[in-house]
Amino acid sequence: MVMMRKTPVALLLSITALFAHPTSTHASASAAVSSLKSVLSDIDPRFFVAGGICAATSHGITCPIDVVKTRVQADPEKFKGKSLMDSTKLVVNEGGPLVLLSGLGPTVAGYGIEGAMKFGVYEIMKPITMKALGSENKAVAYLVASIVAGAVASLILCPMESARIKVVTDPSYAGMGLFQSLSRVFREDGFVKIFSGVYAMLAKQVPYTIFKQVSFDVFATLFYALAAKAAMSKKDSKMIVPVSAAAVASVLACLSSQPGDMVLTETYRSKTDRGVWGILGDIYQKDGPGGFFVGTKARLVHVCSIITSQLVIYDIVKQHLGLPATGSH
Repeated sequence: MVMMRKTPVALLLSITALFAHPTSTHASASAAVSSLKSVLSDIDPRFFVAGGICAATSHGITCPIDVVKTRVQADPEKFKGKSLMDSTKLVVNEGGPLVLLSGLGPTVAGYGIEGAMKFGVYEIMKPITMKALGSENKAVAYLVASIVAGAVASLILCPMESARIKVVTDPSYAGMGLFQSLSRVFREDGFVKIFSGVYAMLAKQVPYTIFKQVSFDVFATLFYALAAKAAMSKKDSKMIVPVSAAAVASVLACLSSQPGDMVLTETYRSKTDRGVWGILGDIYQKDGPGGFFVGTKARLVHVCSIITSQLVIYDIVKQHLGLPATGSH
């Protein structure tokens, strides 16, 4: 685990000392700079690299499933009663095989950056929150770290997700690459409109991150302990444990973030200026509580594929970069 010598609170106190004691401005400034350097020196870029690689790879591979899931959520009446396979056939019949790669550019770029920040911030925040809350509150510390990471990811994903959903659901965006779609979204919707979806993004990303990151940590630690008791070889445990822990985390993350994902899709698909509460009301009035779980079957396949592969890839890349496997220390 990467330990932090100075917490952000300590750094903030050093900075405020500049104004509290004008006579010692130079000394305070030096202390603040020293604290900042200390914090920055403890940031391990390997977590960001591993997070970016695993997120870009897993989301890119599962892009076709995501396209079908987004189409189902955007037009539930058309796909009502259809299985995932039947929905996929309908999407391909209407747009051709390449339609399944719609939004691949925004997906890979957006989630690559998002993954780097989410995993990196989470790993960096863990020792900070542990120090602030105490080692006896490890679960709470990890929970807080995941909330911070989810919030950071939400801000990064807003423009990328807006472009991806437009490419998948709006025929006029068909065939557009990342920069084309992004520039058009900013031009037509504007900065405020794009980031108006940040609350919907938070509704999806925060529970998603909590159950993905924290569950993987918790279950990996538990499964490694069980493997040790069962006298399982180190080679076998390092292959079985990450996959098992990732599979459990994937189901929990998918179900907990499904309502937020539905609200997010409607937020970016809708041509209205209704806020997140208005969209919540619209979905509920139209379909009741079940409206928040439209496309869950497709999303279970999609999200479980993403998270399981993502967390396993993350663990492999981490170890190749010289970091310990999750839950093994």
